[in-house]
Amino acid sequence: HFSDTSMMKLILQKPEGVAGASWPAIVIGLFVSFGGVLFGYDTGTISGILAMPYWQSLFSTGYRDSTGHLNVTSSQTSAIVSILSAGTFFGALGAAPIADRIGRRWSLIASSCVFIFGVILQTAATAISLFLAGRFFAGLGVGLVSALIPLYQSETAPKWIRGSIVGAYQFSITVGLLLASIVNNSTKDRNDTGSYRIPVAVQFAWAIILITGMLVLPDTPRFMIKNDDYDGAAKALGRLRRLPVDHIAIQEELGEIQANHNYELSLGKATYLDCFKGNLLKRILTGCGLQALQQLTGINFIFYYGTQFFKNSGFKNSFIISLITNCVNVGSTIPGLWAIERLGRRPVLLWGAVGMCISQFLVAILGTTTTSQDATGAIIVNNEPAQKAAIAFICIFIFFFASSWGPSAWVVTGEIFPLKVRAKSLSMTTATNWLLNWAIAYSTPYLVDYGPGNANLQSKIFFIWGSCCFLCIAFVYFLIYETKGLTLEQVDELYAEVSDARHSLNWVPSITFKEIQEGKGDVVHQEKA
Repeated sequence: HFSDTSMMKLILQKPEGVAGASWPAIVIGLFVSFGGVLFGYDTGTISGILAMPYWQSLFSTGYRDSTGHLNVTSSQTSAIVSILSAGTFFGALGAAPIADRIGRRWSLIASSCVFIFGVILQTAATAISLFLAGRFFAGLGVGLVSALIPLYQSETAPKWIRGSIVGAYQFSITVGLLLASIVNNSTKDRNDTGSYRIPVAVQFAWAIILITGMLVLPDTPRFMIKNDDYDGAAKALGRLRRLPVDHIAIQEELGEIQANHNYELSLGKATYLDCFKGNLLKRILTGCGLQALQQLTGINFIFYYGTQFFKNSGFKNSFIISLITNCVNVGSTIPGLWAIERLGRRPVLLWGAVGMCISQFLVAILGTTTTSQDATGAIIVNNEPAQKAAIAFICIFIFFFASSWGPSAWVVTGEIFPLKVRAKSLSMTTATNWLLNWAIAYSTPYLVDYGPGNANLQSKIFFIWGSCCFLCIAFVYFLIYETKGLTLEQVDELYAEVSDARHSLNWVPSITFKEIQEGKGDVVHQEKA
């Protein structure tokens, strides 16, 4: 294995013949992806807070769990966890109209403010109702941010590193999750409101950092072109590439964006219905399917309910195990970012799915065959080493997820849509991710827990996740196009010409939009045999 620095060099090696500096765009892309910390941290705090004794007794409405401790019920748990995803679902859908109206940059600032409002409510809360309201608004903010960031990134990043920059968003999410489990771990034993208020209030910092940065950064050149602000776009692109406004490379890149934009204007205004017409239907189904399956791999089960689940499975130090799974998650995302650009989108998603599928089934089999329950529903572990092996396979599963489906799903959805419908389509694919995220967050306590009205699946839930990973394999094989190293405009051409995803590997782009507009070259496309 080579060290991290040589790794970064490998990822950041600018190809020959690319004019100007790429580092400003890369730094900006990485900074914007910091918004992922909001999302990851918000997701991650809740699993720990739900397991804190002080919080349980303060927020309880009188229900006692199987150990006799005051606690919140299954239905309260699922409401508290899942209302965040309900907020994010509406946020993601609202992102497109806002981003097209006030620009990518101001949208990010506004959504951070919504998020801050949610954090204030959660910090103030001492009962479930206010806490729920706070989680809803925090979710609304996170949902907006989660659809805006990949949009901002894919519109500012140089094409040769676009995948890694958009993937860095996923990396930030994992960092947020890790930070959350560290903060939770340090406050969980406090016997006052600080036990949950400190982890919640820390989020102010993340939002303030994002807002401050966005006040300084330019809006995306593509957005300015959309608003006929050619000079602004040239200035912004010049800042991103560190080149003078009149430099040939800037003029060319702008010309390409402008030509593409004019071409799309000539097609008329886009409605949500347009996202489902022609070959866009296949793309929206690919995007939504990819995001839905990313949730159905069961990854968020581990991060939402992990602490509780490990506690129920008979582990004493469940907070530490959550800390370990988070470290694995962060570490594995880095090779994933490298692989996306080196090996391409298809192989990464395919082999990732295979690895996840095998690990999930092993966890299910180990967990189911080596534990039983007593009359009160408490778990009895019959075989300690097998339980430890199950945890190991959960970590292996996380490795496969974080290095493949974690970042790649965001990268692929960020680059398969044409400019005219990009914002709308992205908001729909992101909303799909949130819809399933909500469904899983809401239904899991009922599926896993013991008690009247619950399915009491315990470790058997992993059979469900494993089967979904099997679907992932087929999905990638038949539907994912290889889009590595193409400009966003060439991806368009690829979909227009190649009807079967399996043939996308041999396809070669033939012509740019600018050339079409200038009448150079008849638009004749050959496919290499």
